[in-house]
Amino acid sequence: MKHRSLKRLFLALAAIFFLLSISGEALSADLPPVIGTLQKVNGTAAVVRQDQILPAKAGLQIQANDTLHTGFDGSIGVVFQDDTLLSLGPDSVLVVDEFVFAPRQGKLSIVLRMMKGTAVYLSGLIAKLSPDSVRFLTPSASIGIRGTKFAVKVDER
Repeated sequence: MKHRSLKRLFLALAAIFFLLSISGEALSADLPPVIGTLQKVNGTAAVVRQDQILPAKAGLQIQANDTLHTGFDGSIGVVFQDDTLLSLGPDSVLVVDEFVFAPRQGKLSIVLRMMKGTAVYLSGLIAKLSPDSVRFLTPSASIGIRGTKFAVKVDER
């Protein structure tokens, strides 16, 4: 009798773990991919994601379409999956419009849109592997990246 009860318990637990693994895979498939991580945060800063304001802190993962904000005393340092480095200075707003890093599939793209403030950019692997796939947009200019480092300042209009 004990053997039969143990067998039922084992089968029930196996079924539960199987169902949890399937639902976990479905949930993780629905989550947007992580494209970078905040490495350094000073002062007031936040990440806006789908109408949600997340306080910026070191280790926070960044996703495509996130908007990075710094306050008058804030700064943020981001490392993207392709080792692109981005630093935002005080009173800055930048939108990560697009980030695709799938070199095996030949899919590479990074598009950053600077709304205001200051930024320092150091290109990563996307710029090395596919220079035409990198764009840095500002209200008055579009910068094509050819494997470089630059600083930009965008004043409010």
